[in-house]
Amino acid sequence: MCQVVLIRSGATLYDEEKRVQGVLDIPLSERGQGDVAQMAECLARELNGCRPRALYCGPGAAVTHTAEIVGRTLGLRPRKIDELRNLDQGLWQGLQVEEIRRRNNRLYRQWLDDPETICPPRGEPVESAKERIRAVIKPLLKRHQGETIGLVVGEPLARLVACILKCEPRVHLDDMLAGACFETIEAAPSLSRNGTHTS
Repeated sequence: MCQVVLIRSGATLYDEEKRVQGVLDIPLSERGQGDVAQMAECLARELNGCRPRALYCGPGAAVTHTAEIVGRTLGLRPRKIDELRNLDQGLWQGLQVEEIRRRNNRLYRQWLDDPETICPPRGEPVESAKERIRAVIKPLLKRHQGETIGLVVGEPLARLVACILKCEPRVHLDDMLAGACFETIEAAPSLSRNGTHTS
């Protein structure tokens, strides 16, 4: 088994304005930076001196800055993996959630409840993103069997990563995604067994 500490990046101005960010490269807001610093201290206390073997992160200003803050607190240098980029939400990116909901509430609710059955216009299908994530995570789990690693990604990609690590059949999204938080997931290299502990 490999213990994965799944860390969600802190808030950006887009998050504060309730806009869809997707793969747009938006930096952490001032509030986001403070939240990440607090979360990193909380994570260090929970780990109780048992530093993860490695810290990996996706690309993008908010994710890499979150990883740098966490890395400084834990004494680790983050390693960037481009394939852990966030989910491309196409033409929804930059729009406020309320605007999308007003235009087509039924479509948006379906996106949250069963995102594998729908794709934002010109966006990346969820199943394609999950295949991309599996291709990256399987080798990491094999390399770090019996160890703890940190993984910093943005939302909604973090939901997909958690779904894969927990071997859940379906992913559910949420329009009120929490940032600057973490959960610890026990995952087998085969991704066939799981156990979870949420913090």
